[in-house]
Amino acid sequence: MAKRSLTAAAARGAKKPGLYRADPTLYLRVAPGGSKQWIQRIVIKGRRRDIGLGAFPVVGLTEARDRAFENRRLVRNGGDPLAERRAVAPTFRDATRRTFEANRARWRNGKHTASWLQTLERHAYPVLAELPVDTIGREEVLKVLTPIWSTRQETARRVRQRIRTVLGWAMAHGYVHTNAAGEAIDGALPSMPAVKRHYRALPYRDVAAALETVKAGRASDAAKLCFRFTVLTAARSGEARGATWGEIDLDAQEWRIPPERMKAGSEHRVPLSGAALDALEKARTLDDGSGLAFPSPSRPGRQLSDMALTKVLRDVGLAERATVHGFRTSFRTWAAERTNAEHAVMELSLAHAVGNAVEQAYARSDLLAKRRRLMEQWAGYITGTSAEVVNLHG
Repeated sequence: MAKRSLTAAAARGAKKPGLYRADPTLYLRVAPGGSKQWIQRIVIKGRRRDIGLGAFPVVGLTEARDRAFENRRLVRNGGDPLAERRAVAPTFRDATRRTFEANRARWRNGKHTASWLQTLERHAYPVLAELPVDTIGREEVLKVLTPIWSTRQETARRVRQRIRTVLGWAMAHGYVHTNAAGEAIDGALPSMPAVKRHYRALPYRDVAAALETVKAGRASDAAKLCFRFTVLTAARSGEARGATWGEIDLDAQEWRIPPERMKAGSEHRVPLSGAALDALEKARTLDDGSGLAFPSPSRPGRQLSDMALTKVLRDVGLAERATVHGFRTSFRTWAAERTNAEHAVMELSLAHAVGNAVEQAYARSDLLAKRRRLMEQWAGYITGTSAEVVNLHG
């Protein structure tokens, strides 16, 4: 709720987040973090606009009122206070490109990186592409989202999040002062049910047969061996496809995945079972000089595509029952039901964070020795050399 008759003393003392009215069109906005900014809400050519007039206390109350008065006079005479800003503010298309370039280096998921621009090009550009970012308001964002909000919910979520990211970049660079894709439009969009994604997964009792089926399939040796290695290590597909010989320590029987290739951004050590080492030994014949353990047979020097392992399952008729990622679920269910491994050992085997932030700060061990025993037993179970209940203690 906006408050009236703001004084300089009241501006200095304002701490509660919200808008504090200082003039007919002038407000002091207090952000949740405590920062303060002057905002003028004014109708320009029939549309309400928010114009940033500077941060408080760099711009004092008197100066803010003077700027607001000049803007009102300009509008009354048919002018547009935003015209000069529009000459320098980038279009949404340009801001999107610059946002993409600023973030691309930290995005590790190749599929996400490839789709990020495509999603906005398809759904947002028809409305927003050529608009200067400081002219984009809630109406324009809703024009993009409303047609797909109830019919293509996951796509709509992504479009909104990415528009919000672009406008957040524009805010950080001073081109806009509010994020039109933020909380301000929540009330105009029907609430969506929370979506929990489940990957199709085989019962762990069927994993051994699946490995044999894949082994007899017609896929390339690189894809079949990479798939086998992925299942044996309970790794993510992208981690296995990008594995290099430089990450493999055969003496220590470890696979050390560097931070830049991990979802959590920290190095992950994977203990290699005898079966996993055997898969690597067979992969040596695939060496193309790139350093990749499982290089693409069709694109020398490059890793297998993100669909290569999915195609392995499709070719043998397993894709309707399981995804590649789902084999991690098979492993986790097996570990919970057929072993008495500690929760932390099972979760760390999947490179999951364990505990809250405080617990993680004190957890200095990655429990490698215990994870090695668990992964060796998993390998034994799914290769048919052992199917007994595993006791990991003593």
